[in-house]
Parts: sequence; C-alpha cells; structure tokens
Amino acid sequence: MRIDPSVPAVALGLVGGYGIARATGQRPLGGVVLAAAGAYSANQWRRRGPAVTAGLLATYVGAFGASHPLAKKIGAWPSVAVVTAAAVATTGILTQ
Repeated sequence: MRIDPSVPAVALGLVGGYGIARATGQRPLGGVVLAAAGAYSANQWRRRGPAVTAGLLATYVGAFGASHPLAKKIGAWPSVAVVTAAAVATTGILTQ
C-alpha cells in the first residue's frame, strides 16, 4: 500500500505548526509551517480533482479551526493530537 505524500505533510503542518508556535512564542511562524504544509498537500491533492482537493483542504483548515475550541476542553496538545488524527485518517482514506 502506497501512502500519499500529503498524509505526513498534513501531520507535519498541524503538529509542527503548533509545536513551532509554542516553542518559539511566535504564532506567525507556526502559521508559516501550517500554510506551507497545506500548500504542498493541496498541490498533491489537485491531481485527484477539484472535489477531493476542496474536501481535503476544508478538512485541513477545519482541523486547525476545531483545535482551538477543543483545546479549551481537553488541553492544547491533546486537541492537536485529536484533530491531526482525524485529518490524517481522512487524507489517508481519500488519497488511496
């Protein structure tokens, strides 16, 4: 089974973006990581058509957005882990 390169990129964007922002105290720097991974992934998804690209991009951005209110309930790192797992699983399924 071949794993699409966007699968680890999604994980890197969400976990790495948050980790960089937290470690440096520079939220924009984390945003750069998030955006770069998202752009790379969207480029990979584009070959699968506009519907898949739009759906996975919405999943990626939605995961980022959902992590914020979820963090208030379960904590920051657990929230990042939950939304990353969901986004990675969705990406893995839709890019098989």
